[in-house]
Amino acid sequence: MLKIYIITIFPEFFVSPLSYGVLKRGIDQGHVEVECIGLRPFTDDPHRKVDDYPFGGGAGMVLKPEPIFRAVESLDGKLGEKKEIVLLSARGSLFDQDTAIRLSTLESLVLICGRYRGIDERVTESLVTSEISIGDYILSGGEAACLVLLDAIIRLIPGVLGDFESAFEDSFFDGLLSAPDYTRPRVWRGMAVPDVLLSGDHEKIRRWRLAKACKVTQERRPDLWDRHLKDQPDEEGE
Repeated sequence: MLKIYIITIFPEFFVSPLSYGVLKRGIDQGHVEVECIGLRPFTDDPHRKVDDYPFGGGAGMVLKPEPIFRAVESLDGKLGEKKEIVLLSARGSLFDQDTAIRLSTLESLVLICGRYRGIDERVTESLVTSEISIGDYILSGGEAACLVLLDAIIRLIPGVLGDFESAFEDSFFDGLLSAPDYTRPRVWRGMAVPDVLLSGDHEKIRRWRLAKACKVTQERRPDLWDRHLKDQPDEEGE
C-alpha cells in the first residue's frame, strides 16, 4: 500500500478533494493512505510564522527551513524503503505519465507544497529527492499541483479503478494520445459512429484505434509523436 504524506500550510485545502471520486475510493478501499501535515505546529514562535524575508532582498516571502525539516523528520520510522520526497516547484522536472507510474509503485511518498516566493534552498539541497512541476506557469502554491499528482498517481494503483485495464487505455500510457470514443446514440444530429466500431471485429477495431491515436498525436502533440518514433524498435527488432 502506498502511503502519501502532504506537507502544507493549508491542510484543510485537501479535505474536500479527498472526499470524492477516485481519491476517496482508493483511500476507502485501503489501497492508499493520505495524511496531510500542517507546517505551523512545527514552528517555534507564538504566531506560528512559517515564512520570512529573503536574504539579499527582493519581493516576496520564503518558507523557512525549520518547520519543513521538522515536519519531514516527524515521519522517521513511517517511511518505507521505496520512498521519495518531492517538492512541488516551478523549477522542477515536468510531470508526465512515466513519472506518475514510477511514483505509484513506491511504498511512501512525501509531497512538499511550496508557497509564496519559494522555499529555503537548504530544504531542496538536504531533504528533497526530486522537484516536480505540472507546467510552465505559476500557481499561488503547490497545493493545486499536489492534487494533480494525487489524482494521476492514485488511479494507477491496482484495484483503485473499477477496471484497471481502463488505465492502460489512457492518453500517454503508451506514449500516444487516446483514440476518439463514441457511445449511444449511433447517430446524433446527422453524425454517425464509425462503422468499424459497430463491426464486432476486435482486431479491426484495435487497428483503427491505433491509427487514430497516431493521427491525433501527430496533429496535436508532434513532440510526443517524435518521442514515440524514437522509442520504437528498428526494423530488425533491436
